[in-house]
Amino acid sequence: MPIYNKLVRDKIPAIIQSTGKDSNCITLEYESYVSELKKKLREEVEEYNQAAGDAEAVEELSDILEVVHALAQLHKTLPEDLEKIRAKKAEERGGFTDRTFLIEVTE
Repeated sequence: MPIYNKLVRDKIPAIIQSTGKDSNCITLEYESYVSELKKKLREEVEEYNQAAGDAEAVEELSDILEVVHALAQLHKTLPEDLEKIRAKKAEERGGFTDRTFLIEVTE
């Protein structure tokens, strides 16, 4: 019997049950939830870094986005508001499409 000890998506226990298996889950206290979301973000970023191709990379990016939405909710921010903040910063400071790599700044 595999032991996972990790935060999973809300419907995973029902999906496991639909396969005829049982799972043992708990509801995390707030502090543990925050900690586990941060771990999950690192896990999903690592999975993105190891993605074999574009399709797999996009799947992992969607997982990262799901975790980011959950983290935004912790900070009492809606995904739409987070997007507005991102867009404003992109307008003011640009994005990353030009592939600019800063070497140094001199006086």
